[in-house]
Amino acid sequence: MTVQISTVAFEGVEVRTIDVQVQLANGLPVFTIVGLPDKAVAESRERVRAALTVLGLSLPARRITVNLAPADLVKAGSHFDLPIALGILCAMEILPIEDLMQFHALGELGLDGALRPVSGVLPAALHAMGQDHGLICPAIQGAEAAWIKGLSIVAPDNLLQLMNHFRNGAVIAEPQPGMMPSPDKEGSDLRDIKGQEAAKRVLEIAAAGGHHLLLNGPPGSGKSMLAHRLPSILPRLEPEEILDVSMIHSLASLLRDGVLHHRRPFRDPHHSASAVALAGGGPRAKPGEISLAHRGVLFLDELPEFSRSVLEVLRQPLETGHITIARAGAHVTYPARVQLIAAMNPCRCGEVDACTGVCARGPQCARTYQARISAPLYDRIDLYLDVPPVAPSDLSLPPAAEGSAEVMARVQAARNRQRARFVNLNSPLTCNAEAEGQLLEALVPLDEAGRRLLQQAAEKFRLSARSYHRVLKVARTIADLDQSDSVSLTHLSEALGYRRQQILS
Repeated sequence: MTVQISTVAFEGVEVRTIDVQVQLANGLPVFTIVGLPDKAVAESRERVRAALTVLGLSLPARRITVNLAPADLVKAGSHFDLPIALGILCAMEILPIEDLMQFHALGELGLDGALRPVSGVLPAALHAMGQDHGLICPAIQGAEAAWIKGLSIVAPDNLLQLMNHFRNGAVIAEPQPGMMPSPDKEGSDLRDIKGQEAAKRVLEIAAAGGHHLLLNGPPGSGKSMLAHRLPSILPRLEPEEILDVSMIHSLASLLRDGVLHHRRPFRDPHHSASAVALAGGGPRAKPGEISLAHRGVLFLDELPEFSRSVLEVLRQPLETGHITIARAGAHVTYPARVQLIAAMNPCRCGEVDACTGVCARGPQCARTYQARISAPLYDRIDLYLDVPPVAPSDLSLPPAAEGSAEVMARVQAARNRQRARFVNLNSPLTCNAEAEGQLLEALVPLDEAGRRLLQQAAEKFRLSARSYHRVLKVARTIADLDQSDSVSLTHLSEALGYRRQQILS
């Protein structure tokens, strides 16, 4: 007898249906799994055997063959345990195959028959909904799958409970979506920053337009503190963005208790991170830090301390908004629309005079240190700011009157203007930093004086074509913060002031 249970396999954020075909045939007792299973899938035999033993069942003394179709796709992960066990139970005529054919199933089995959490439940639920199927998943992840409205979900704690649901009518209640935390009680506040008004201004511009930002300053000037408060002024994720972000976090097993968040991701990998950690990869081509920060912030502190080969990985995804991982056993693409925020010291030793800004060890120390970052990567950063040391008099000041809530209101208003403008231009983009080509020209129509100023600046500062366009994007964002429909010379001048110039001659 041959039965078939549906499950899924993941290729990046793409989900593919896998047919788990189970056949009981005459012959020597043997349990074989075919269809390019990896080590975790091959070990399912022992977990399934132990789980059935706990239920008082034993594998039939027949030839058991499990085929994972399509057979030319590598199957990876422990979530194949549950569909294999269900297929065997149906082949033994213990469970009704007619009912289970309407579901996709995934879950890892413990030796005691308990269902353990697996990665990818949210994208699997969305895929099952598209196939007009329900979903069977572990109870602890039922709240995660419940975010897909209209999906029939069965989320048992163990295999026995699932059997009673389909065989004995002990219906398992459908789970409810995990509640989102209140946004009013999250994160630090911009009010914590003493002084640094110029830095707060550039942080607001970066948040309003989704621009990349590099903060350069001596140790203790507050660069990291500023960067960690950027999420507190960023607009909340839109509903479609929440699902987009949560799909990746589900694949990385980062969703807890089925809770999705309004807040944008903030990832800050250590400078010892490898290229694989940043870009993604490994045996199963897992998402890296740049994908986990999708629709949020990727903060790289001590930027020159990262390996140069690691930083060069960022160049393509910062332009395209996605990253493709090509390996011998996998070729997958993950979204990577991030806002890069970086911080660095002017030189490696950090011995910079507070008054002159000159390194005590001479200009060569700073020149060598800053050369660790390639010019193409510098060119992709929209905003550059020298952050001075905090004045001792500023440290004794009372908290600022304006905090994150007030700044975020202006940022949200600027984002709303951008979104409405993109809708009028029939564009799916959401912020100025994403605009390119003819769309950018439509966003920033310059008068003769503006074109002359920008041309003179491009010639004097040797701006590349990319830098030229990034100045336009930043100027458009500054105008949006001023609630201005046109980009004036004042907006262009401020935007040009944030371009990085050659610090050392």
